Amino acid sequence: MFSLNVPFILAGTGSVVAALVVLLILLVILIRNIRIVPQATTFVIERLGVYQKTWQTGIRMKVPFIDRVAKVVSLKEKVADFMPQAVITKDNVTMQIDTVLFYQIVDAKLFAYGMENPILAIENLSATTLRNIIGDLELDQTLTSRDLINTKMRVILDEATDPWGIKVNRVELKNIIPPKEIQNAMEKQMKAEREKRESILRAEGEKEAAIRVAEGQKASEILKAEAKKEAAIREAEGQAEAILKVQGATAQGLQMIKDVGADQGLIAIKSLETLAKMGDGRATKIIIPSEIQSLAGLATSLKELVNDDLPQT
Repeated sequence: MFSLNVPFILAGTGSVVAALVVLLILLVILIRNIRIVPQATTFVIERLGVYQKTWQTGIRMKVPFIDRVAKVVSLKEKVADFMPQAVITKDNVTMQIDTVLFYQIVDAKLFAYGMENPILAIENLSATTLRNIIGDLELDQTLTSRDLINTKMRVILDEATDPWGIKVNRVELKNIIPPKEIQNAMEKQMKAEREKRESILRAEGEKEAAIRVAEGQKASEILKAEAKKEAAIREAEGQAEAILKVQGATAQGLQMIKDVGADQGLIAIKSLETLAKMGDGRATKIIIPSEIQSLAGLATSLKELVNDDLPQT
């Protein structure tokens, strides 16, 4: 009895093991076909060699043995630094210019199937575009028109890369390297310009200083003239005030004489006192009015009469 059940038990155990193995294989296949798409990344999926779909961010699962991830595309902005390119300006000056390009993949399907090597294509396209643009500009325009060149290149490259699923965000001229002799000439020109500006600034400073000095002298002379004018006015006012005071005193004296009723004798005596004071001065000439002379004669006569009346000793 026991020997008869052993084959059945072994057969049952083998079936369970086989089922477990098959289940484990299926689980491994299932796990291997579950993919997580990271942020700013897309997966291009092909089914039997034909484009099927583009996976966006999230957990995705593909059909085993039929679907495959053809390309993993990053949607982040990238930078491409191209080697210097030899270009010739409109005035036949050869220079080296290297460019930096900022681009971003916006369509993973077009990027995967549009161009075999899109970055190499962009590099060659940027070189030819740069030569065309610089060929229409002279040396001075090339050195001063970076923004114009950047804008033209960005527009042309962005339009050309649209079928490849690429958007060109920005193009910059990294370095513009003219020939050595041109650099030496530019340095001499810049030195001459700096010396010219220095001379102009020095001349303007000297001019400004001379103007300030002249304005200061002018203001000083004006102040001196005003001071002299003010002094003359004050002096004239003082003299006028003195004259007014003298005239007032004289008028007051005459009024007093008139008020006391002075007679001819008093007037004659005052005249003699005044004449005596005049004689004591340093004047070499004295003009005596005729009235004073008469009074002097009268005074002499009075003196002689007085002497006659005195007793003789």
